[in-house]
Amino acid sequence: MAMSILTFAQETSDNNMTSSGGTPLNGDKESLTVGKTGPVLLEDVHLIEKLQHFSRERIPERVMHPRGTGAQGYFITTKNIDELTKAKIFSEVNKKTPVLVRFSSVIHSKGSPETARDPRGFAIKFYTEEGNWDLVGNHIPTFFIRDAIKFPDFTHANKPSPITNLQDENRIFDYFSLTPEATQTLTWLFSDNGTPKSYREMDGFGVNTFKFINDKGDIHWVKFHFKSHQGIKNLSADELVKVQGKDFNHMTRDLYENIAKGNFPKWDLMVKVIPNKDINKYDFNIFDDTKQWFDVEEFKVGTLVLDRIPPNFFQYTESAAFAPSRVVPGIGFSPDKMLQGRNFSYADAQMYRLGKNHQLLPANRPLVKVKNYHIDGSMNFEERTGDINYFPSHKSKLTTTFKAEDKRLIQGYMVREEIQRPRDFYQAGILYRGYTKSEKDNLIKNWVSALIKVKDINVQAKMVSFLYKADKDYGMRVGNGLKLSKEMYSKQ
Repeated sequence: MAMSILTFAQETSDNNMTSSGGTPLNGDKESLTVGKTGPVLLEDVHLIEKLQHFSRERIPERVMHPRGTGAQGYFITTKNIDELTKAKIFSEVNKKTPVLVRFSSVIHSKGSPETARDPRGFAIKFYTEEGNWDLVGNHIPTFFIRDAIKFPDFTHANKPSPITNLQDENRIFDYFSLTPEATQTLTWLFSDNGTPKSYREMDGFGVNTFKFINDKGDIHWVKFHFKSHQGIKNLSADELVKVQGKDFNHMTRDLYENIAKGNFPKWDLMVKVIPNKDINKYDFNIFDDTKQWFDVEEFKVGTLVLDRIPPNFFQYTESAAFAPSRVVPGIGFSPDKMLQGRNFSYADAQMYRLGKNHQLLPANRPLVKVKNYHIDGSMNFEERTGDINYFPSHKSKLTTTFKAEDKRLIQGYMVREEIQRPRDFYQAGILYRGYTKSEKDNLIKNWVSALIKVKDINVQAKMVSFLYKADKDYGMRVGNGLKLSKEMYSKQ
């Protein structure tokens, strides 16, 4: 008797994860890299498939950062750093570069209140003389995960349940109890920093590590930090209730009203730089986006000013497309496994959401003339003439130049492994001990109010064990708030 496909599937089913084509996976927590530190390999077909599926889950709303607010302005360079990078944006003091900035919430939907506890996106599009540079970050300096292959799972756990369509702490902390690397970023999120008072009164961070390359080919690794002239102001959980009752659009309203009054918000762009020769000097992996560079001095290279409200919200906020893969000569990528995945995923998501010709839209179009043979497709309103749409050609006027920017030797076995020196907890302890008494009190209160909703006491205990490993006082205070015995979390 012929066996039906369904019967065969039932008889051969087990708990091994598979690709969408049904082939067993040999790992779902680490990307495929050259050696443990990377870079990530394009032949990791599971990573690509997973990110492609993830980017196409919503239409037309963004999967991530769906609620956003845009503003226009400019960036003024205040320090020539051509000894570090050949990027022309940093080559001349007082150089003025137009920008478009989009602030956003990360997880919550387009119609959600701006009082929701959530990291805030801080994305800047610099319209430079060498093309567009997108610096896409958050208002918190670290991220929850260090490998992009985890990103769909992180998002699914924090988004509403596929059954109830409600966000559920049981799902959220089921995931985070198995993701210890998130401890520092959760400490940021559950503090009052997780609910900023306004977009003007928060900092912005590039989060990932990027690369500077100068004309000589010298390499330095860099972190970007936008430091608010307005200072940092947050809302406590009690203050949030009062604000939400009055206005759940308070952050957008505050930004637009201040710009309209001529009170233009400003941020200084600060950078931290580590020479390539010093990458092993530190007791953690400098390419780990769950870490801060505490012992690296930062210095100012320019100032960001927002002085215009976009003329049309849809064209300059909804249609704005940001991708960290969009860099200019002199700025490149580190082996940061989160950044390596974002380089594909963000551009792919925008191409899916807005179409292949989305960079022709006003918000995304560079100031320089685009010259290539990307043709046709939906909504291609660019006028192209001539018979040549390929390269090379004897009739083509276009050419390319190539100069090796990075001659580091990269070697190693293909592996799917965790990075070395993960050190998941110690920086969360440093962050906790740096809070004031009232900030600590609010942090503990926010943790307890979230974890009390988790039905599985073992998940509660696991989360508290992470906090205890970061700082004993931190863990014990949350444990006491949940009425957990110390034995439940201190020995995990």
